[in-house]
Amino acid sequence: MRSVRLDEQTDKRVRRAAATEGVSVSEFIRRAADERADQVLSSGGEERLSDVLGAIRSRRRQARRSGEAFTEIVAEQRANAR
Repeated sequence: MRSVRLDEQTDKRVRRAAATEGVSVSEFIRRAADERADQVLSSGGEERLSDVLGAIRSRRRQARRSGEAFTEIVAEQRANAR
């Protein structure tokens, strides 16, 4: 069980949105939390790191495939987690 404190503006928006959907505020917040958790947990991190993946330059060319290698590692971890 969790308690959530919202600022006044967010609370008003959440109450209006819940009323529009015909659900309680608690149900609205539960659904929103579920959707956000699903988004975060289904992401392998590539999106959050996309601006830096493959951006490293090396004189020895060791970092040449860093983005591709990272993607492969994440795919392996996802497969092993299932």
